[in-house]
Amino acid sequence: MFDVQFITHFTDTITYLDSVRMALEGGCRWIQLRMKGASDAETEPVAREALQLCREAGATFIIDDRVELVKRLGADGVHLGLLDMPVAEARRFLGEGFIIGGTANTFDNIRLHYQGGANYIGCGPFRFTTTKAKLAPTLGLEGYRNLVGRMRQEGIDLPIVGIGGVTAEDIPDLKAVGLSGIALSGSVLRAPDPVAEMKRIIRLTKQ
Repeated sequence: MFDVQFITHFTDTITYLDSVRMALEGGCRWIQLRMKGASDAETEPVAREALQLCREAGATFIIDDRVELVKRLGADGVHLGLLDMPVAEARRFLGEGFIIGGTANTFDNIRLHYQGGANYIGCGPFRFTTTKAKLAPTLGLEGYRNLVGRMRQEGIDLPIVGIGGVTAEDIPDLKAVGLSGIALSGSVLRAPDPVAEMKRIIRLTKQ
């Protein structure tokens, strides 16, 4: 199983909710609402509507960073960056019934999230991306290969999702190095037909 996660974004013509609808229509069943820079008051109504869209589609709904909002709305889980609340603290706050993902760029990050009770790792960036400010060093295929190898050596069994500049064409190589899935944003929304692009990506993951 090679999963596809969609991270919301916006353009001049596409809103956060439009991006959720497009991803779901294209067959993606894992949505992460990421609204960096927005206030909780701005985020909550979007999150409520996105949660409803995901429920109707049978999709998993994750909110970036906002642990309290996740608990209040009953979303499926939270994704935490390296500068957000530590995974261990979020696990204590949320309990065992929620999914927690953590961003990692190094093996030490992965081990820390694993010890804190993370369910999966968003690992990257794979290559340079314009959708994220303050980018960590890019990993490339060799970086992923090394991280997956060290995890196996140390008995850390967690899904690793590649993120950061990933495109449909990268899927075969990322599967081959042992990743469990990919997270996409800009490469879908910049396509001439985002729904068709998501369908193409889902097809490629099943080959």
